[in-house]
Amino acid sequence: MIGVVANEDEHHAVVEFFELFKTPWEFYRPGAHYNVLLCSNSPVPENDAKLLLLYGAQLQAFEECRGIKTRSAPEHTSVCFRGERLPIYGSCLLFDSARNEVLTHEGTKSAAGISMASGAQAVVRLGFDLFEEVHHLFTLGQPTEFASIPTLELHISLLRDLIVSHGVTLVEILPVPAGARFIVCLTHDIDHPRVRCHKCDHTMFGFLYRALVGSVINFCRGRRSLRQVAINWKAAFSLPLVFAGLAKDFWDELDQYLDLERDLGSTFFVIPTKGDAGVNPDGRTRSKRASRYALTDIAADLRKLLSANREIAVQGIDAWRDSAKGRQERERIQEIMGTTETGVRMHWLYFNSQAPMTLEEAGFAYDSTAGYNETIGYRAGTTQVFKHLNADHLLELPLHIMDTALFYPSYMNLSDEQAGAAIQPLVENATRFGGVLTINWHDRSLGPERLWIAPYRKLLDDLRSRNAWFATASETVSWFKKRRSARIDNIAYNGNTVRTRVSINKDDNSLPALNLRVHTPARRDRAFIDITVDTSTEVEIAV
Repeated sequence: MIGVVANEDEHHAVVEFFELFKTPWEFYRPGAHYNVLLCSNSPVPENDAKLLLLYGAQLQAFEECRGIKTRSAPEHTSVCFRGERLPIYGSCLLFDSARNEVLTHEGTKSAAGISMASGAQAVVRLGFDLFEEVHHLFTLGQPTEFASIPTLELHISLLRDLIVSHGVTLVEILPVPAGARFIVCLTHDIDHPRVRCHKCDHTMFGFLYRALVGSVINFCRGRRSLRQVAINWKAAFSLPLVFAGLAKDFWDELDQYLDLERDLGSTFFVIPTKGDAGVNPDGRTRSKRASRYALTDIAADLRKLLSANREIAVQGIDAWRDSAKGRQERERIQEIMGTTETGVRMHWLYFNSQAPMTLEEAGFAYDSTAGYNETIGYRAGTTQVFKHLNADHLLELPLHIMDTALFYPSYMNLSDEQAGAAIQPLVENATRFGGVLTINWHDRSLGPERLWIAPYRKLLDDLRSRNAWFATASETVSWFKKRRSARIDNIAYNGNTVRTRVSINKDDNSLPALNLRVHTPARRDRAFIDITVDTSTEVEIAV
């Protein structure tokens, strides 16, 4: 059991952190025994913990009574733990000490964390506030400079490593469904389902320029093949026939998505209202944001998706800033779905600090807006579904990879090969940390003039080979709800065995089981033992 001492204003961040690092913990109670005591910028209470973890950028009694000199690190710093870069967004204290270094400051190579023994107790002093970092990630997020780093998962990994390396048995429920390495959530924003919806507007003229001129420029740069140039030119010259209904609409790619993902789950985010651009974060309106299609225009497509067991969710316009409008957007889509719950992702990823509460008040089951327009990676620093600190129950499915971020000239502007290389570290992180890898490939991205089908097919093939669970957005969020509802109780040590009870609120039998991992530092033959649990049960393990 981990005891936590933290300031009251950090309690929300503490609670959510331990929903992601799913291990037994509680706020410190005087007189209780803890194997690990974690103190965050707080006085250390009387305790007999085997391991004492002292977080904080403020000067503490630990260094004062030992005569350890300290200094503040520059702002926007990073520390290194076993060769991995860990961004620190708050203040960070450095230690001039010859004692065992746990963390090293990236710039100065000074110690940002040290450890020592104090009698029978091991003490680790870390020069930053863990829960201030968690608060920053969930509220402000990461700048694009650090987008590729799953910072919150590294904080969990650091804490886990410190506990286990000091010989403490640790029990946790992994963010990984039983029988899988991680979750893949394939999503598609339906922005331009038909080119015939864009007669003589900016989208049509932009398409013509990119198909006719941009294709040639990219061919000269080695970014397009001659075949792709021919496909784009053919599409451009077929526009009059498409508008006349005499040729297939080449942006109608739904059947191709269903074929590519025929054995996989996926979610389609649909704009509920034609012609509504909504209001920008700066209070103005950009007409380009308005959808050119109505739900009646794609009614046959939506029926086909539902019959193929795909999920339909809301691509919101004003839901992020107005709960009444959000409720209207939700109800329009739910009428089509015939369900009582649906999720949302904001069009153009509009969001602000009040959006979680606004979307929650509008009645959405989840949100999937937390991502980047201009790059790929971890805006909230995590691979896991999480709850915003100012929300009551709305869960956030983070968005990690978006096609437009990879290929748009104004963003990353990558070739197919470069995009595959940029995606690979995120796939490796999902394999290592678990959680979910959420991907957004837009509806028109397989056809002219984008032709982003090859990198998408390659990505799907790679993910299929990695034993991932392909789930819809709602299935993914439901599985994390199941994990959040689980509790590890009544841990008892008896000689070389540990006994515990796992309580699970099992509402959906179709969801995969949970993975209970027991880290066994005292055993030389196995570092941990994994047990599949799907019902409330008692577990006894030799450690």
